[in-house]
Amino acid sequence: MASVAAALKERGIAVSGSDQGIYPPMSTFLEERGIEAKPFSEANLAHKPDLVVIGNAISRGNLEAEFVLAHKLNYCSLPELLKHHFLRGKRSLVVSGTHGKTTTASLLAWLLEHNGLNPSFLIGGIPNNLGQGARFTDSDWFVIEGDEYDTAFFDKRSKFVHYLPEAVVINNLEFDHADIFGSLAEIQTSFQRLINIVPRNGLLLANGDDANIESLLGIDHCPVRRFGLGGDCDDLASGLAYSESGSEFRLGETTFRIPMSGELNIRNALAALLLARYAGLSDEQIQSGLDLFEGIRRRMEIRGEAGGVTVIDDFAHHPTAIRETLKALGQRYPGRRIWAIFEPRSNTTRRSHFQAELAEALRLAKRVVVAGIARLEQIPAEERLDPARLMEDIRSADTEADYIPTADEIVEHVVGQAKEGDILCVLSNGGFGGIHQKLLDALAK
Repeated sequence: MASVAAALKERGIAVSGSDQGIYPPMSTFLEERGIEAKPFSEANLAHKPDLVVIGNAISRGNLEAEFVLAHKLNYCSLPELLKHHFLRGKRSLVVSGTHGKTTTASLLAWLLEHNGLNPSFLIGGIPNNLGQGARFTDSDWFVIEGDEYDTAFFDKRSKFVHYLPEAVVINNLEFDHADIFGSLAEIQTSFQRLINIVPRNGLLLANGDDANIESLLGIDHCPVRRFGLGGDCDDLASGLAYSESGSEFRLGETTFRIPMSGELNIRNALAALLLARYAGLSDEQIQSGLDLFEGIRRRMEIRGEAGGVTVIDDFAHHPTAIRETLKALGQRYPGRRIWAIFEPRSNTTRRSHFQAELAEALRLAKRVVVAGIARLEQIPAEERLDPARLMEDIRSADTEADYIPTADEIVEHVVGQAKEGDILCVLSNGGFGGIHQKLLDALAK
């Protein structure tokens, strides 16, 4: 929403917004562009704007949503806005999957940008090379992150069904978003709807190593290619190697180097480069872009170093993403002690659905700290994540673990025990009380 607001303002449209919690990096992003964001109030709509774009986090009972309906103001969802005013007539490259969407879309947009294709893009994060998460150009190409979350309170379909895809990547498929999906089968149905609208002159790129996707690929209405690290994939990455500067893999006769670590990022890069080939780029052009890729904010982002201790910020909040992030850090920083400082904040990880899987993923760190579970009162008692059991399960593998409710208490605990050379990986999809800077400030003292 913030990125589209900025892009609309660049077109000369007067834009304002409302939210109940605005925090970096998006709060800073909006302030730098002179876009005012206020707490929800009917007064914010008193001027009867030409259009109100209602985000998918809004539900009935919201002051402004009720005002819009009562006064019959013109409104739509963000995906509808994109479909009718920005995507129609473009060559839409949709990046979907449970994990890696932002990284893959950012990498693809940069590869096209670096090689002069000037793409439009909409990404759920801020790629460092591009400086913003959305841009709208006259280019035929549009790179868009395809989120399976629902569109709005008045449209419960996944957002990506609005995105007029020409080519689609499905990076992986797992159960997530427990607040709107009741099972993996429901999520598969949603992805099937996306597959159903890929045109016959388009392309479906699917992770050929993922059994949850394979059952959806029995189609003949469009070309299908499978990519992966094993099995019978059409595009097979091999010869994986890792170093502190990144990863390396072979694809056919070509060796690619990426400035990112870990198997998940190799898959992300593989998907991006295959779509870049689809857009007409050569392997030499692709490698040139990979060499200059600077990553994405909040994706294994180094926030700083103090007292010989490195603080890393990562958006991971699903057990698979946590596991892959910690594995990648182990490959990037061999021999160094890695801390996982985790905030159970998402609608899925606040619940017990991944009780065992969370423990298994977090055990990959040498030290674990879990923060208080956010907004616990919103979840029925029988569905809540059990922190005591989580600690017990993590410790069963001889990993030290502590459940510490607040960010300030966590800072005091961690700084008192951190040693030179440690890697502090903060895992959260929220602001986490500004813990990253608090850690750096305390370590510096």
